[in-house]
Amino acid sequence: MRPERPDEVAATDEDAAELIAQLKELAGADPADVRQVVAEVLAALDRAAGGALREHLPETIRHDAGLDPASPARR
Repeated sequence: MRPERPDEVAATDEDAAELIAQLKELAGADPADVRQVVAEVLAALDRAAGGALREHLPETIRHDAGLDPASPARR
């Protein structure tokens, strides 16, 4: 794996900030709505990755996204 260049890190940070802003706008001011949207996006990404994403997520996020086998997805 090659090391990231500073401009790549900056682009990644900018992309993350833009995504956060879009999620906040989409879900409104309610943190519960934002959390739900993020959980749904993570669950969809995990499905697209064949379940490979869940092993990299913290337990609380896996639980919220319904990716923890012990808990159903929140709706």
